[in-house]
Amino acid sequence: MGQRRITFFISPERLMVGSFLLMILVGTLLLMFPFATKRGYISPIDALFTSTSAVCVTGLVVVDTGKYFTFWGQLIVLLLIQVGGLGIVTFSVFFYRLLGWDVPLREKMAIEETFAYTPVKDVFRVVKAVFIYTVVIESLGAGALFLRWIHGFPPKEAAFLSLFHTISAFCNAGFSPFSDSLARFRGDMATNLIFAALIVSGGIGFVVLQEVRNKGLRPRRLSLHTKVVIVTSAALIVAGVLLFFLTEIRYLLQGMTWKERILVPFFQSVTARTAGFSTVEIASLHPSTLFFLILLMFIGASPGSCGGGVKTTNLALLFALAFGRLRGREEAVLFKRALPRETVARSISILLAAMTFIVFSLIALLLLEERNLTATLGDEVFLRSLFDLVSAFGTVGLSTGVVPHLSVAGKALFIVTMFTGRLGPLTLACALARRGAEAEFHYMEEKIMVG
Repeated sequence: MGQRRITFFISPERLMVGSFLLMILVGTLLLMFPFATKRGYISPIDALFTSTSAVCVTGLVVVDTGKYFTFWGQLIVLLLIQVGGLGIVTFSVFFYRLLGWDVPLREKMAIEETFAYTPVKDVFRVVKAVFIYTVVIESLGAGALFLRWIHGFPPKEAAFLSLFHTISAFCNAGFSPFSDSLARFRGDMATNLIFAALIVSGGIGFVVLQEVRNKGLRPRRLSLHTKVVIVTSAALIVAGVLLFFLTEIRYLLQGMTWKERILVPFFQSVTARTAGFSTVEIASLHPSTLFFLILLMFIGASPGSCGGGVKTTNLALLFALAFGRLRGREEAVLFKRALPRETVARSISILLAAMTFIVFSLIALLLLEERNLTATLGDEVFLRSLFDLVSAFGTVGLSTGVVPHLSVAGKALFIVTMFTGRLGPLTLACALARRGAEAEFHYMEEKIMVG
């Protein structure tokens, strides 16, 4: 019995859940101090919502970040984004070694769970690489943005805005002190490309960054995981650009210059997967555009990254499995490599768990907020509610205007959705489940009709 209690507290899943809950609570308390807000007060539910959104690198807001929070409040949000993006367990491992202490096994196991295929003995090497990449990429991004923005803002303001947006972009958070996000820069090619580079760097995963740095982009030298991530991510960006352009060319893009007609679809395709910045008003998009953006948000970033969603590798695996079955194969094959059955089963489980969670969350949202949302959104209540809910689950941060009209119950639902999306429904399920010994027997097989 005692052993079971110990296991409850030290399993990797429970450690990750506990660390994120602790950080959210600390962030909530800090944001409630008078020095954090210009009014000197923020309601507990709004502080909790903001803290959860920052730690879970989502970007959905119930108050205007730039207008509501003081410099210190914005700095708190920024620190929550940085810690939430990399993970508090990653920080704890780094500081354990920095102080010369031995890293506890539970932290090593949690890192191994976060960065799959990482042996326990290599945990600190991976964590060290994560910090190096983060510092280097964020420094380059902040410097580039500062040089671009120095002529439009006072030096101190330009420096802070550059740092804030760089960390927010690299961690795929989507927070911005600007009320209109990045709408003022929709025709600025340099700003768009800097943000896109930061978002992609933070969204493809640290394992991929490390491998590309060591081996280059030669396909024969790269692992299957890296090839799948790069190809799938590139394909989603291209598909997103084309679909956005085709659906909005007669609507949103009609009054824009050709430069903006290229930059807007490109930027929204990149940011929709988990970053949450926008150069246009999302609520003004055509319903068909909103629908395929929902698909991009649901897919999200890649494993081992700052982003959320069900991950690019799961999408690639699902397509490989489907095409394999159509050709009469029993296994999923990617780049002439067969994937283990356990990997396929886990991938399907993640997809089903995510879809199930979103369906029941949408039902709950429509029941809780029927009057508020119907009065505000009219006939578009279903699509917009689904959009914002998937945005919360995928830790994206794009919004069609649902979030500001939520009641306390609605905000609580979104808080749970952001938290679940950041950690993953399976991780939460494993953290809450009581693990027993693995069964030493198997049940008899029997077929059923499946179509």
